[in-house]
Amino acid sequence: MEAPVPAPVTVIGLGPMGQAMAAAFLDHGHRVTLWNRTASRADALVARGAHLAGTVEEALTASGLAVLSLTDYDAMYAVLDGTDPAALAGRVLVNLSSDTPAKAREGAAWAAERGAAHLTGGVLTPPSGIGSPEATTLYSGPREVFDAHRATLEVLTAADHRGDDPGTAALLYQLNMTMFWTALASYWQAVALADAHGLKAADLLPLAVDALNLQQFLEFYSPRIDAGDHTGDVDRLAMGAASVEHVLHTIRDAGVDATLPAALLELFRRGLAAGHGADSASSLVEVLKKPAP
Repeated sequence: MEAPVPAPVTVIGLGPMGQAMAAAFLDHGHRVTLWNRTASRADALVARGAHLAGTVEEALTASGLAVLSLTDYDAMYAVLDGTDPAALAGRVLVNLSSDTPAKAREGAAWAAERGAAHLTGGVLTPPSGIGSPEATTLYSGPREVFDAHRATLEVLTAADHRGDDPGTAALLYQLNMTMFWTALASYWQAVALADAHGLKAADLLPLAVDALNLQQFLEFYSPRIDAGDHTGDVDRLAMGAASVEHVLHTIRDAGVDATLPAALLELFRRGLAAGHGADSASSLVEVLKKPAP
């Protein structure tokens, strides 16, 4: 039995992620059509056999599946809103742009009004991970649409469908980014403090890898949080607040920007003011459920 011929695919948006995706499709024998505002970004891919469309309409009609790798949903509208509706009708838009769950739902409705199906995607890897089955992209939207194109999408990464609500993948992606950027910012803060004391990032690396491996803490706290249990039997918020204050003083003594630890200490102090001093630091979850006063 002969293997199925790879489906044609269009990639709109050729930043680093879009370029990596187009290259992965080419690697797997797909006929790839490209569109980007700056056409020269397609040069290397065209040299490999991709086709650069002259218009967005041409790019859309070249394939049944269009992968959008744009900054956000406003960028999608800027690119597609003025197109001939006939170019969208019957197409599947896989929108891998970052934005809010609400924007994803609005985008799916916008596509449906024009006769197109919409899958929201959240890519949980940098461009260097595209093409690896070890990486994952979260999708949400119509299951039948996802199933029909799963083989093509899995050229990029493992594909994990999380339900029909187009906002779900966007929410899960933003949850991931909440943790990612906060953790990475803490590393940058530590590098700045280390530098003030004559240490290099390389000197900090083993400590950073160990400190940011939080699996045991997450596995301990997760069931307790779900049960509403913030018992201070292992840690206490008051002790955590004292620790963060020591961090803040150390950073200020070094003459390094202290915006990040100052904000963290303010959060801990709000927890203390709410009466959680003897509770676990996980009680800050309850504080964070409400906007700051």
